[in-house]
This record gives sequence, structure tokens and C-alpha cells, in this order.
Amino acid sequence: MFACGPATGHDYPVSTQEKTAPSRGGFAQSLDSFFQISKRGSTIGSEIRGGIVTFFAMAYILVVNPAILGNAVPEDGSITTQGIAAGTALVAGIMTILMGVVANYPLALAAGLGLNAVVAFTLVLGSGLSYGEAMGVIAWEGILIFLLVLTGFREAVFRAVPAALKTALTVGLGLFVALIGLVNAGIVRAGATPVEFGISGSLDGWPALVFVFGLFLMIILHVRGVKGSVLISIVAATVLAGVVQAFAHIDRISETNPTGWGQTVPELKGSPIAVPVFDTLGKVDLFGGFGKLGVVSVILLVFSLMLADFFDTMGTMVAVGAEGDLLDKDGNPPKTRQILIVDSLAAVAGGVGGVSSNTSYVESASGVAEGARTGLASVVTGILFLLSTFLAPLVELVPTEAASTALVFVGYLMMTQVLDIDWKDPEVAIPAFMTVAFMPFGYSVSVGIGVGFVTYALIQLVKGKGLKVHPLMWLVSVLFIVYFLMGPIQRLLGVG
Repeated sequence: MFACGPATGHDYPVSTQEKTAPSRGGFAQSLDSFFQISKRGSTIGSEIRGGIVTFFAMAYILVVNPAILGNAVPEDGSITTQGIAAGTALVAGIMTILMGVVANYPLALAAGLGLNAVVAFTLVLGSGLSYGEAMGVIAWEGILIFLLVLTGFREAVFRAVPAALKTALTVGLGLFVALIGLVNAGIVRAGATPVEFGISGSLDGWPALVFVFGLFLMIILHVRGVKGSVLISIVAATVLAGVVQAFAHIDRISETNPTGWGQTVPELKGSPIAVPVFDTLGKVDLFGGFGKLGVVSVILLVFSLMLADFFDTMGTMVAVGAEGDLLDKDGNPPKTRQILIVDSLAAVAGGVGGVSSNTSYVESASGVAEGARTGLASVVTGILFLLSTFLAPLVELVPTEAASTALVFVGYLMMTQVLDIDWKDPEVAIPAFMTVAFMPFGYSVSVGIGVGFVTYALIQLVKGKGLKVHPLMWLVSVLFIVYFLMGPIQRLLGVG
């Protein structure tokens, strides 16, 4: 039921020989055997390309995470934005490699957007916690999720979700990731209306041209069946961006410069190698927050972070698995437990590493679209993250406008799953629609999942089928209602 894309669901057709023939040579054959590359219909070359594409699709976090957490660093200079960037790359690299080796799944991890904003603006600037105390809250959130995985609760919840809602997760994430790509590239932005196309309904500026060039090159190469279409297009768009910058000298986007580059400027200043400084590692205080805010406040904060992280990963691993045709008949990926264990440990690692909770990235689907089907792709992505601790200037050469093209294209690939939902059955179609709609419109994976779950449970209740709903679905729906009402609850308890 999780049919993928036209024909094979891959970014390019995989020949029978590629699917069945093992890689030749001792080391290559060992890789093929360990990662089950041939068994999953892939090749070592496809895995390497996929890992590279995933890295470039999410490398923006190396710039964005320091920019966000930099608002919360201590005034004494003990933690620097350069240190946050290096720590972000280090933790992402280690945890992504661990995902590849332990779970054999083409899923990459890094500091989660949204969660890092909670650290900077809610925990530190809003609640008055120190940087280390805020990271302690993040670490507790990861520890809690890890315990839920060990008890089997997290996996049990995932398996209790109806197949139709799992499909809706993929479709909703497709629209969400496409929206992220369009917003990051400045193609969709806030204006006279909540969102608008370009600037006042018109594309303007060289960065927009780079995005359009990269996206349509990707489309052309894809429909022509060219292998490596995603990676080729990102590289070509980056080259074009470098040429444009060499002549036009464009600054980053701002209120006075709406046609500027997004998060990175495609030009190299100074040496391409920078010695990393890991000044965030170990800067965590596990118990200081309890004394400063009180036990109840910290518990509510941990619960909010946990619920968002808990279900973000569920949606991401389903979407990536569906794109790679890796799910079983019930919509479950292989080694679900191992995936969830690594993801939960990544949250702890992010807190202890002082770079915020690390989580699975839906941008991994761009690597799957390039042909990745195994954990080898994750190992490649992780190695590139580790190298980027020294090569940050080179990573920043890839502008957001070039990398975001992959996110928009992946949105199309995920959208093809919509055919697997029975839209004539309102018991299935309405919760699916709510899930699909609220992910992009609420700009949150967890919100989309929660609204879909609550709607599904409500419909089954009024139809007299409440006893047929899995008890865990009822429990999770109640928890989501609490999550959605967290603001009023905090005010009622006097901890807001």
C-alpha cells in the first residue's frame, strides 16, 4: 500500500543486475553484506550519492543552530558560536553514523529546529535558566524518551497507529518539507498576506534565479532518468550561485535587502580549513533547573519537549521508509526499535554536547530520492558532518537556495503516497486530511500528528467504535490534548 512514485518509486530506475549482483572486491563485498545493499535494491554508488545529498540538504543546521543558540550563550565568552557550530557537526556526525551502523537505515540526525529555539528563547531568555541548565532539561527529555524505548512503549505506540494515518504522515511531511524548502529559499514568505509568492507576488533577485534553475534542472534530469539528478542539480546550482556572487556581491537577506542570500553566502573568505573549538561539550547542568524553576515547571517543560520529539521521529522515519519502499505491509520500517533507540540517545547527546536535542531529519528523504536505501548512506552523511568540523567554510559555500531544491522535489515524491488513502471513507479520510493539513499549516510535524490522532479517536467514538481503537491511541490522544492546552494549564498551575 506504500507505493512510491511513478514506476519504481526511486529517483531513477534500478536495474535487475543492480538489485541482485553483489559488489565485487573484498571491502566492497563486506559493505554490501553488512548493510544489505544489494538485498535492498541499491548499490554502493547510490548510497554514497544519497549520503552526500542528505548532508547538503541539512548542512544549513551548521549555520542556523549557532545563530539561534548564540542568543543564549553566557556573557563571559565561555561558549562561542564557533564552538556551537563545531559541536553541532560533531554530535550530528557521531549520531548519524550510529544510526547507519546500528539501525541500517538511511536516516540522518542533527540538532532539531524548533527545539533549539525553545532552548534559547524559552528556557534561557524566557525562564532565566543558564545555558547549562537549559541543556540539562534537554538531556532529561532524551533520557525519558530513551526509557520509553527500552520499555517498548514508544514502539508499541507506533505500531498502534492505523495504517491510513501512517500514510497521512508521509503525505503531510511531504507538504511540510516542501514548504520548508520554499520558505528557506525565499520563494514563499510572509507579506501582505500570511504567506505569498516571492516579493509581492513576484520572483526577484539572483538567489531566486539560482533556486529556480536548480529545481527545474532537477525535474528535467529526473524525468529523463538521469542517475544522480538531485546531487547534480545541487552542485550545478551552487556553481551558478558562486559565479553570481563573484560578479554581483550580494549580502544576506534582511529587511533592507529582501533579495539577498538566505542562511549562507556562496563565497569563500580566507582558508577553507578551520580548526574546531569544542567549547560546548559537557556544559550541562542536570539539576540546576529544578532548583531555579521548581519541579513542576521542569516536568511540564520536559513533557512538552518529549511529546514533540517523540512523534517527530515517528513521522520522519515513516516518510523516509515510504519513499525508499522500506516499510512492511503494516507501514513499519525495519529495525524500528534500533531506530528509536539511536534517536532517543541523540536527544541525550545533544544536551550533554551543549548543542540542543538531536533528532531525525526529514531531509534524509532527499538522499533516499537519490537512491539511498541503507545505513551506508547515513555513515557517509555522518562522516561529512565530522569533516565539516574542519571544513565549515567549504560547507557554507552551498547556499540555502541550492540545497532547498531537494526539499521541494522530495515533497513531490512523498505526495504520491496520497493515493493509498481511501478518500471515500470519512472515518479514514477526515483524520488523514487533518494530519496532512496541519503539518504544513501548523508548521509542525507533532501538531499534524496530534490533530490527526485526536480526530481519529473522536470519529471512532461517535460512530460507536471506541472499543476498537487501540488503548495506546486513546492514551496518546489524551496526551496530545494536554499538549495543545499546555499554555492554559501552565497559567492555571501558576508556572507559565
